Amino acid sequence: MPPSPQKSGSGIHIGRVFGIPIYLHTSWFIIFALITLSLSQQFRSQHPQWTNAQHWWLGIITSLFFFGSVLFHELSHSVIAKHYHIPVKSITLFVFGGLAQISRDPDNAKQEINIAIAGPISSLFLAGCFWLIEQYAHGGEMVIAAAKWLALINLLLALFNLVPGFPLDGGRILRGIVWGITKNFARSTSIAARAGQVFAFFMIIFGAWQALTGRWIEGLWTAFIGWFLLSAAQESFMQVAFRDGLVGVKAVDIMSKDIPTVARDISIEEYFQEVLRTGRRCHIVTGAGTPVGLITLQSTRSIPREEWNSTSIQAAMMPVSRIHWASPEEPALGVLQRMQSEDVNQMPVISDGNIVGIIARDTILRVLQTRLQLHHLSGQ
Repeated sequence: MPPSPQKSGSGIHIGRVFGIPIYLHTSWFIIFALITLSLSQQFRSQHPQWTNAQHWWLGIITSLFFFGSVLFHELSHSVIAKHYHIPVKSITLFVFGGLAQISRDPDNAKQEINIAIAGPISSLFLAGCFWLIEQYAHGGEMVIAAAKWLALINLLLALFNLVPGFPLDGGRILRGIVWGITKNFARSTSIAARAGQVFAFFMIIFGAWQALTGRWIEGLWTAFIGWFLLSAAQESFMQVAFRDGLVGVKAVDIMSKDIPTVARDISIEEYFQEVLRTGRRCHIVTGAGTPVGLITLQSTRSIPREEWNSTSIQAAMMPVSRIHWASPEEPALGVLQRMQSEDVNQMPVISDGNIVGIIARDTILRVLQTRLQLHHLSGQ
């Protein structure tokens, strides 16, 4: 998979390479077990003279080399991205292979093409290396068997990723080419995403045909990959639509200057009644007229219901030192992305140490929806 501008990785942290955190998603263990089982059965049918332990150990070792190849593929993307000063948040190995997560899109078409093509080139390089091992590892049957499979799978990995549709590397290359010709990032993304959707639908239909003709395991797997690619292509397109829909919008443009406050000495029960009365779900907590924290309806859930009458909101509020805040000139898209990554629904806007407004995630989404509707009606 090519780099994707999403939130940082999740799963089991297994180390760092070139300063990039490497994670194993829980789904990785499923595909690792399935590939190991498949390889052990393949080696058993091809080399029945080997012991059962040899079949299994070679299956495990070959699977590890395969995922090492996937990691090498993702690191190739990441090294080129870092060369262009694009931060790489993490690399995650999961059921569909690997995903490098970067902080932003490339600055131009050349960067996009170079970052995307690095993955397939690295897989072709590994395919060649394993092929040489297969050809010249005389007397090592187990080495030859593993190298033969690894050469073929890396070749297939390179060719599959070169399919010209999002979110595959070929789709990124296609976007880079169209971007370079049209100078329009949104249009190039739309074309690459549509191509990715067409390919994904083809895989889903082909998988269904495989299942109906008796190869139901291969068919379900093919259709499942197609469904994943379809979802990823749609998400990629929506990310660009979000970015374009909020171009030029800053926090100051959509913040509410009506800042609801509550005194820090009221009880949680009193605060709950205030929320019921006003419908506001987020308040700045003040002490002697100075902001000391922020409280939301969600944060009150940390206190047992029976203790609300006897507990002040200070026990549930977020101290001012821990508040996620925005500056008035910060782009609205950046604020929305931070809200999503930090899992907050409201964010104060602070200027010169003073709270000048408050911005809510649903406010940004309403502005985005309105701008997209106006964009559609204008036919642009």
